[in-house]
Amino acid sequence: MSKVYTGASMSLDGYIAGPQESGFDQLFKWYGNGDVPLPTANPEMTFQLTEQSHKWFTGYLQETGSLVVGRKLFDFTHGWGGQHPLAVPTVVLTHSVPEGWEREGEHFVFVTDGGIAAAVNKARVLAKGKNVGLNGGTIASQALEAGLLDEVWVDLVPVLLGDGTPFFSGLKALPVVLEGPIASVQGIDVTHLRYRVVRS
Repeated sequence: MSKVYTGASMSLDGYIAGPQESGFDQLFKWYGNGDVPLPTANPEMTFQLTEQSHKWFTGYLQETGSLVVGRKLFDFTHGWGGQHPLAVPTVVLTHSVPEGWEREGEHFVFVTDGGIAAAVNKARVLAKGKNVGLNGGTIASQALEAGLLDEVWVDLVPVLLGDGTPFFSGLKALPVVLEGPIASVQGIDVTHLRYRVVRS
């Protein structure tokens, strides 16, 4: 059965971005510290991964059929130039469709009603039986609170950012118990971890 997961590169103190959107040079260092190429949908973006990270990354790429992202990330990346680098259908949860974009296009679908549940449901349809990936931060927190999240995947990076955007924030029902790690892979400058959400 397909799963809904969230995954992100995270600092040791729990941040997926530093203050004023900083720290990405450290958080994503592992994308370029190996000698195994991994092309993306963007011809100008090819990752150079270690053998361990390449195996990890390609594994979850093969399992992922769609993504759900927030409007903040969509705007920050300028819509990834028209297609997400992972080359899967991407659902954008937003209050309004950005100017110049179709509500449902080849690469992006904009969900403006029904919140996170509607976005995840749409993504499940687009995933065609594969897993649905969610970006971290607000989207991940909303899905967890709504009982929609099955797994948390962490690319743990040995850096302390001190402040910024946490992987999860504003959770009301605490503690949230996770099982695992159910998978662990040691790369260079990163430890890849996978946890299962325990539901009461």
